[in-house]
Amino acid sequence: MSMKALVYNGPGKREFKQVPIPKIESSKDAVIKLEATTICGTDLHIFKGDVPEVKEGTILGHEGIGRVHEVGSDVTKFKVGDRVLVACITACGSCVYCKKNLQSHCLDGGWILGHNINGTQAEYTRIPYADNSLHNVEKYEGKVSDEALLMISDAMPTGNEIGALNGQITEGDVVAIVGAGGIGSSALVAVKSFNPGLIIVIDPDEERLRVAKEKFGADVGINPTKVDVVEEISKLVATVNVGERANLTNKVDVAIEAVGIPQTFDTCQNIIAPGGRIANVGVHGKAVNFNIQDLWSQNITLATGLVNAYSIPELLEKVASNRADPSGLVTHKFTFDQMEESYETFGDASKNKCIKVFVKF
Repeated sequence: MSMKALVYNGPGKREFKQVPIPKIESSKDAVIKLEATTICGTDLHIFKGDVPEVKEGTILGHEGIGRVHEVGSDVTKFKVGDRVLVACITACGSCVYCKKNLQSHCLDGGWILGHNINGTQAEYTRIPYADNSLHNVEKYEGKVSDEALLMISDAMPTGNEIGALNGQITEGDVVAIVGAGGIGSSALVAVKSFNPGLIIVIDPDEERLRVAKEKFGADVGINPTKVDVVEEISKLVATVNVGERANLTNKVDVAIEAVGIPQTFDTCQNIIAPGGRIANVGVHGKAVNFNIQDLWSQNITLATGLVNAYSIPELLEKVASNRADPSGLVTHKFTFDQMEESYETFGDASKNKCIKVFVKF
């Protein structure tokens, strides 16, 4: 039997074609019939040739929701027909890194879907270590929309774990998110659920700033091409009652870098208060200058990371209880037959005002 899949055929090349339906290869595997998938910025990087370890012929994608089609003999938590959320990170559950909640470094997993093995941009996908890499979402029917579920596959855990949790956000903190694209928006949704005192979003795109405020609840938007960011933040923090720590320095408690370029990392360093936390979420392709000569005495914490997806159960509960809603991250919807069109739209996200796509099978 065959299925439709979007196949990577080398840099700049992809093909929508029929391929064999995957089969169980290990007793801990499950095969999932996908109901929805999406595209990640990482997928765009692969098609550009930026991730050379991805082999030609690989089906991309590491996010999805669907139903269990087949299970291996050692899968205990799932049965055929169960509705599941696919975690973007595959976890064996027993290695030293999985036990430390560093599943992205799992010795036999990590980011392998759409990277080392075939992924979710197909009608069916095989999930290794199904018991630790899938989440049953039957009980969330009617409580969590499909759009929100799909965002909890990768986008929300990334913003939550590498942004909000690495930033150690506490109630009343002044938080600045540098970058209002998909990563920054995901971090913003996550940050809101921690009840900070003030959320500032920094981005040169006025439309993204508007969306950050009107759709996701940011308090202030700053365009760095129009004003001096450091001066603007100093004015904001000085005039808004957001707590002693920030008022003492007129800087922010937490700076979340959500772009991945030297300029935005510099912004985080320039606006962070003593004792503050910089959480780097953006994917950097070149070196940045770490201003240790200025920050060594400021008791700054710098955190980096790759999403581990351990917070998916917590996020499902937050969304189900209306403490967070990532469904607004979905700005464009397509059918799977329109997969090529969805790539074109997401590939020029700024022009198309696109944050995330929702691709339905």
